[in-house]
Amino acid sequence: MLKHIQTDQLRLGMYIHELGGSWMDNPFWRGAFLLDKKQDLKTIRSTGIKEVWIDDSKGLGIEGGEDEKTIAAEIEATLAEADVSGKQIERADIAQEAARAAMIFSRSKQAVTSMFNEARMGKALSADDALPIVEEISLSVMRNPDALISLARLKNMDDYTYMHSIAVCALMVSLARQLGLDEAQIRQAGLAGLLHDVGKMMIPLEILNKPGKLTDAEFDAVKSHPSQGHKMLLNGTGISDIALDVCLHHHEKVDGSGYPERLTAEHISLYAKMGAVCDVYDAITSNRPYKRGWEPAESIRKMAEWSKGHFDTTIFHAFIKSIGIYPTGSLVRLESGNLGVIIGQTSESLLKPILKVFFSIKTNARIPPELLDLSQLGCKDKIVSHEDPAMWNIQDIQEVWSGMATVQ
Repeated sequence: MLKHIQTDQLRLGMYIHELGGSWMDNPFWRGAFLLDKKQDLKTIRSTGIKEVWIDDSKGLGIEGGEDEKTIAAEIEATLAEADVSGKQIERADIAQEAARAAMIFSRSKQAVTSMFNEARMGKALSADDALPIVEEISLSVMRNPDALISLARLKNMDDYTYMHSIAVCALMVSLARQLGLDEAQIRQAGLAGLLHDVGKMMIPLEILNKPGKLTDAEFDAVKSHPSQGHKMLLNGTGISDIALDVCLHHHEKVDGSGYPERLTAEHISLYAKMGAVCDVYDAITSNRPYKRGWEPAESIRKMAEWSKGHFDTTIFHAFIKSIGIYPTGSLVRLESGNLGVIIGQTSESLLKPILKVFFSIKTNARIPPELLDLSQLGCKDKIVSHEDPAMWNIQDIQEVWSGMATVQ
């Protein structure tokens, strides 16, 4: 039987039928599930969700026979244990992790370039060569999910395929964590992201980087890269079915208009749906020889317009939560008449990130940088629009938020 309870009555063993609030408040990708993880209880309690529907035919009810003090003590003990387990890896601020992320990115690029070039020459790919890269990227994302993902967006165009693979790996890891996947699944999602575009090694560079419109024959060649990559991975060692699936199906769309097999939503796996979102986001935010990348916030807006036919809605919403409606590195205009760059997200609201305010629209000049957390009580300012740094002649947006030079 369904019962409506307050969030502070939730206990492990209850079956959640539905969480209250909008999708932006819901910290999970699945709608109904058994509450059996301490960290999940802590996560729900940390959100703005006040009410929950439970199904006591599938889990504990609110009449368990214990007195209220016993139940309250049990809940507090569960939350305390979740606090301890959640502190295994210390979270770093954006400036700390940006420096480490730059080194990880540089090492990863060298390793991926070597691995992919050897694959082009016929050497079989090995998961043992790729997993250490995934592990380093995953640890960076755990310390601060914004740093490496934002740095990875700033690519050297000549190395796009290699750097895109690293970026999609990081995005897949971040999304997998948002979806609540376990550590083994997160690792496999990251590996799938790293290897998803390996088939492009078999496509001539003059086609991949052609500045003008592709001919039909050239477009067919580009569209062959999932199948080419799938064949390469089949010949590899230790490559999981997840990586094979994402490589072959990351260009499928839920309405059946994708390629190579025109699969519809029910036939596309969770991981391939994740790969589709991560691949597109990094592609449209990156500068290419034939187009300038869109700003992160504009990219999210565009993807939301496409989401009905292209992406799985639940996966796309989880992706937005993993990077923010205004991702790190986005330039935004504030109601106060200043410009700020996003440097981090808050648990309070996707619409209330942390910014570094550094530019006055009124004077058209830089001002002393100041941190502003829009989620803090008493903060009267708010974001009114995203902005293009080029329109304000801001050439050093990366240095403003991270203090790092452009990734090479």
